[in-house]
Amino acid sequence: MKLTIKEKIAYGLGDTGSNIVFQVVIAFMMFFYTDVFGITAAEAGTLMLVVRAFDAITDPLMGALADRTKSRWGRYRPYLLWMAIPFTLLTIVAFITPDTTHANKLIYAYITYSLMMLAYTAVNIPYSALGGILTTDIQERASVQAWRFAMAKAGGLIVALLTLPLVAYFGQGDEQLGFSLAMTVLSLVAMACFIACFAFTKERAQEVVTNVPIKTDIFAVLKNDQWRVLALVTFVVLITVAMRGGVMAYYVTYYLKHEELVSLFITASMFGGILGAFMSNWAIRFVCKVKLMKIACMGITITSTMLYFVPENKVYLALSITLVTQFFHMIFIPLLFSSVPDTVDYSIKNTGNGPMAMSVSGHLLSLKFGIAIGGALTGWMLAGYGYQANVEQTQSSLDGIIIIFAASPAIGALVAYGLLHFYKLDYQWSQTMKNKETV
Repeated sequence: MKLTIKEKIAYGLGDTGSNIVFQVVIAFMMFFYTDVFGITAAEAGTLMLVVRAFDAITDPLMGALADRTKSRWGRYRPYLLWMAIPFTLLTIVAFITPDTTHANKLIYAYITYSLMMLAYTAVNIPYSALGGILTTDIQERASVQAWRFAMAKAGGLIVALLTLPLVAYFGQGDEQLGFSLAMTVLSLVAMACFIACFAFTKERAQEVVTNVPIKTDIFAVLKNDQWRVLALVTFVVLITVAMRGGVMAYYVTYYLKHEELVSLFITASMFGGILGAFMSNWAIRFVCKVKLMKIACMGITITSTMLYFVPENKVYLALSITLVTQFFHMIFIPLLFSSVPDTVDYSIKNTGNGPMAMSVSGHLLSLKFGIAIGGALTGWMLAGYGYQANVEQTQSSLDGIIIIFAASPAIGALVAYGLLHFYKLDYQWSQTMKNKETV
């Protein structure tokens, strides 16, 4: 079934809202914790890893709950409405800096970060599952995800353009106050996006087995060999996404020595991502999406390797390569996410059971673990290379920043390229499935 542009944009608004928070976490959370909130890089890295460990419990439970939800609004859409206000409030609270001891600050950070991520799970798993039942057409799914991630990058663009200016405007030199008020504004924008996504999308019929134990759904997902390939690819890629995003502010501030250009670098990344998402939407008409994912991986590897060798005085060369790297990255990501519903179809064909939200929750769990490992590695590596906040950095710490920012994405994309050789749900497979349905 072909979807209207209006519905694709409306669906994408859900990820505009999610990405406003997600990009703040990726681009500013580590920097906020170390340079504003007042804990060490190692403590912040450990926090991000420990909190994500709970996702191993909450994500499957949320997937099971979403698959079994029945309401007048559908199975997955209602969570965009129900969780909009709680998600907004918990995000605001996570960016408040209490005036207390270091130990109490650390406890506060653990509690508020955990609750914010729990609310993110309650929104994002049903939202992602919704994308799988807007249509069953494999190319339309890819198109929907391309629009989704173009709109997601629009959310990231909002973050890039507004976060630091809002911090400066509201804080007037007090970054702790500035971050809390800036996140209040951004969270309200995110809430409006969730409500619009709920209002202007529609669930299409999808039969989900709801009278089986949760463990049956979990095993159905884990036994799906094609889902496992996607989950592993996602885990590897998101490790490096978290590392690259988490250290970008450090790279621009300390290596390039242009703190005032942090927003410009993030803006360039988002702009490159929007271009990449639309390129993905266009190219999928002519190129098998598995082949296109491999091409994008090689593009990330090549451009990230180039970035590793950029001297510190070549600021705009670094900016240009950063934009192109993100262009390739966002060709890749929509295709990756659009493939998850394909693995559900594959499971249904082979076993008769393909729980959509559980499959999505497992995929997002691999994503979150990747971000957690990447966030932890960023903090640990910064500490290991001798990073100290708000001082002139040693050559060792600068080397660490460059390795995290440029070398890690190159390695991650190369590994993902190799793993994709084991993924077989390509254009030929989809045509075979269509032919079987018409016989």
